Amino acid sequence: MKNRRFGRTADHRKAMLRNLATSVILYGKVETTEAKAKDMRSVVDKLITLGKKGDLAARRQAAAYIRNVVADEETQKTVLQKLFDEVAPKYSGRNGGYTRVVKTGTRRGDAAPMAYIELV
Repeated sequence: MKNRRFGRTADHRKAMLRNLATSVILYGKVETTEAKAKDMRSVVDKLITLGKKGDLAARRQAAAYIRNVVADEETQKTVLQKLFDEVAPKYSGRNGGYTRVVKTGTRRGDAAPMAYIELV
């Protein structure tokens, strides 16, 4: 399947997917357009698979992709730590399919089809 381009340059598209992937891991659920949500599935699933591996190489690969954002202000845990410590262990008995895309309707301004992408 050919990747969607979203009318953006390659750098802009990669940055958009990185930001959305970070938000999905941070909040567990993000509303975006249906096409972006469908593309996000594979990105987030690959990050969770890296989190399940748990070794240093996997941690560095995930760190190279997701944003370095503080997830919890009290404990100063980053999104990367949340991925490896909380999110990935939740799916230890599951072989793929960590995300779900739920269609929600159309956006008011341009009637774009909207959807939630959420962790199962």
